[in-house]
Amino acid sequence: MNHKINPEGLPMMIQHDKTGYGISETVSKKKKEVQLPKNLICFSHLRWDFVFQRPQHLLTRFCQHFTIQFFEEPVFDTEVPYLSHVQKTPNLTVTVPHLVPGMSEDDVIKAQAALLDEFLAEKDLTDYAFWYYTPMALMFSHHYVPSMTIYDCMDELAAFKFAPTQLQILEKELLKRADIVFTGGHSLYKAKKDKHHNIYPFPSSIDKAHFGKARGEITPPQDQVNIPHPRLGFYGVIDERFDIDLIEQVARQRPDWHLVMIGPVVKIDPAMLPRLDNIHYLGGKSYDELPGYLAGWDIALVPFQLNESTRFISPTKTPEYLSAGKPVISTPIQDVVNPYGEEGLVHIVSNAEEFIAAAEEVLFSSTIDKENWLKRVDCFLSENSWDATVDSMISRIKDCFDK
Repeated sequence: MNHKINPEGLPMMIQHDKTGYGISETVSKKKKEVQLPKNLICFSHLRWDFVFQRPQHLLTRFCQHFTIQFFEEPVFDTEVPYLSHVQKTPNLTVTVPHLVPGMSEDDVIKAQAALLDEFLAEKDLTDYAFWYYTPMALMFSHHYVPSMTIYDCMDELAAFKFAPTQLQILEKELLKRADIVFTGGHSLYKAKKDKHHNIYPFPSSIDKAHFGKARGEITPPQDQVNIPHPRLGFYGVIDERFDIDLIEQVARQRPDWHLVMIGPVVKIDPAMLPRLDNIHYLGGKSYDELPGYLAGWDIALVPFQLNESTRFISPTKTPEYLSAGKPVISTPIQDVVNPYGEEGLVHIVSNAEEFIAAAEEVLFSSTIDKENWLKRVDCFLSENSWDATVDSMISRIKDCFDK
């Protein structure tokens, strides 16, 4: 493979054979040592400091293998375009394009392309791979042919609110260019598997040591300590996927239950959120703070609507809640139903009545064997970790160079 600029913007493609399915398969073939590119340039639609989720979990671990440049989407706050850089770890730098307010769409693309050209020239980067979270980044990076192109398709972005109209077309192009594709869950894999020759599902994983803190002695957060029990909690982004009506119905029907909502509100009007005395919006919290909040909950929630934007999601919070030892109630999101619901680890509900019945069973039933449930949870999660996910991804990436 080469990594020089291709004037036509057409990548040199490599043919690979698909031999596995996600992290569950053990690759038995003995491999020679493969030299990976030194640098990984990641293009993301998510900001590094927004919510600590899949990109952060993966890339902080990929730092052991690459020097990473994490390119965010631009901000419009300057008279002259430039790039700012913040080093997050010794091997990971977050880079933000600063552009001029009021620029046309074409000028935004040209400015980002010019900034990327300058960056690669100044850094004298020749041995690098591209990692895409958003196909939109092809609009300013298409003229490069890196040593490898990786697409981590964590969501069906085209189904999200305010998705750009070009997204589906650009994803088709990215799938042509990509040497390897990862998906954020099994439902998304099934939807994409016939669109690429070298694609693998890597569903949400966990940092068990981090969330396991919620099972022990931990200082309660000050803004939650005076909220009465029972507490039913959610953390994550509160957006168009969030089932506002379900939360409101439960809160109204059980005014003595307290619902704790943690996370930023985006893409919806905050005025749409129900404002009841027993619903507590505590805002966004850092990743380090989450176990402290979880420790004080009686039940953890995955209250998403069933629509196009949630059809293929694999909520990372599901195994995190379980790792914290908390009972979980979820709407029937496919990647929660299978495997967590089918294994009897999570309560799956479709409406407020089922939600209340499941919560009452958790809170008040004397027949639930919570100790046995927790043992089954721990057994199910025993092989699940971000470290194992990254090890398997690296193995798949090396396979591409070993062909």
